[in-house]
Amino acid sequence: MTIELENMTPPKNATAVVVLADGTVFWGRGVGAVTTKVGEVCFNTSLTGYQEILTDPSYAGQIITFTFPHIGNVGANFEDVETTTPAALGCILRADITEPSNFRAVSHLDGWLKSQDLPGITGVDTRKLTRYIRDNGAPNGVLCHNPEGQFDLVALHSLAKEWPGLEGMDLAKQVSCTQAYQWEETTWKLGEGYGQLTNPKFHVVAVDFGVKRNILRILAGLGCRLTVVPAETTAEEILALNPDGVFLSNGPGDPAATGEYAVPMIQGVIESGKPVFGICLGHQMLALAVGAKSEKMHLGHRGANHPIKDLTTDKVEITSQNHGFVINKDSLPESVEGTHYSLFDGSLAGIRLKDKPVFSIQYHPEASPGPQDSHYLFKRFVDLMEDRI
Repeated sequence: MTIELENMTPPKNATAVVVLADGTVFWGRGVGAVTTKVGEVCFNTSLTGYQEILTDPSYAGQIITFTFPHIGNVGANFEDVETTTPAALGCILRADITEPSNFRAVSHLDGWLKSQDLPGITGVDTRKLTRYIRDNGAPNGVLCHNPEGQFDLVALHSLAKEWPGLEGMDLAKQVSCTQAYQWEETTWKLGEGYGQLTNPKFHVVAVDFGVKRNILRILAGLGCRLTVVPAETTAEEILALNPDGVFLSNGPGDPAATGEYAVPMIQGVIESGKPVFGICLGHQMLALAVGAKSEKMHLGHRGANHPIKDLTTDKVEITSQNHGFVINKDSLPESVEGTHYSLFDGSLAGIRLKDKPVFSIQYHPEASPGPQDSHYLFKRFVDLMEDRI
C-alpha cells in the first residue's frame, strides 16, 4: 500500500522535520546536533528534569516529545545526568530554547545537545503530536535536522517505515556496561554535590540493563556497596561475588528479547534465596522468570505524575514512569502476588514472590526527575537484606 506524505511543503525557515511511518509530517526549527535519527516517537509529560530524561538509558531507540512547552529554560549542567552517553535519539519541543536562567546552569541546552550528538526540533505543535500518539499508539518516525533546509521526505519516510520497531528488540546490551565496576557515590545535596559511601553495611550486585545513576546513589546512601555487572552476567558469576542482595535495573527494549539470556540468570538468583529487587525492565524480566507474560503497550507510561496504589500499605504514591511494555496481570502464577497497580489504567505495577524475599516495581522509585514518594522501596530491599545478616 502506498502512503501519501502530508504537509510536504516546508514553511519558511524550516530547518528540521519529523516524518512518521504513516506519512504525517511535522516541520520546525532544528536545534542540537545536525543529524538524522530514526526510532519510536513517544511523549513524556514531566514538567521538569529534561536532562535526566534525555540521559535515561531506558529511552534507547526513542525520540522524546516533551508535552511541557518550555524545555531548556534552566540550561544544562554536568550533575543532572543519568548516564555518560545518552541513549535517547532526540527531542521534539514546542517553544524555542531560551537562554538558561538557573544558578546551576553551565551551558545552553542547545550546546549540550550538540555535545551529546542529540538532534532536536522546536516549533512543533506538540499537543497535536501527543494526541496522535494517544489515539494511534507510539509510531516509528524520523527526526532530521539540516540547517540548509533541504530534506528528501520520500527517503526519510522510507526510513521510518522500514525501522523494525521496539517489539522483539534487545537494547539492554547496547546500554549496559561492558565490565564490572564498583559504585560508592551517594545522593546529591545542595551546596555539597554528591556524597561518598564511607561505612558500607551490605554488598549488592546490580545487574546493569541500562541502570540510572540515581538508583545506585540511593542504594549507596543506604549503606550498600555496589558491584555493577554487565547484562549478560550469569547467576553463577553473580553468586560467586557473595552478595547480600541482587538488584535488577531498569533498561530499554523488549523484556522478552532481553529475557532470553537474563531470565535463566534471574531464575538462578531466585533459587539461591538471596533478596532480589527489580525496577522497570528488571521487574518485567523477573515476572517472566517466574512464569508471567509481557506485552507491548498502546502508548506506554512516561511522566512524573502517575498515581500508583501499594496494596501492601493501602497508600497511594505519585510516581515517575518510563515504560512501553507491561506484565499482563492475569498471567501471574499462584506463587506471585500483585502488590502495586496503576490508578490511571489498572495495569500491574509491582509484584512479590510469596515464598522468597523477591519483589519488583514497574515504575522508577528513584524519580530523577519526579516525586520521591517511592523511596521507601529501597528501604524495603535493605530490610530484606538486614533480616538475613
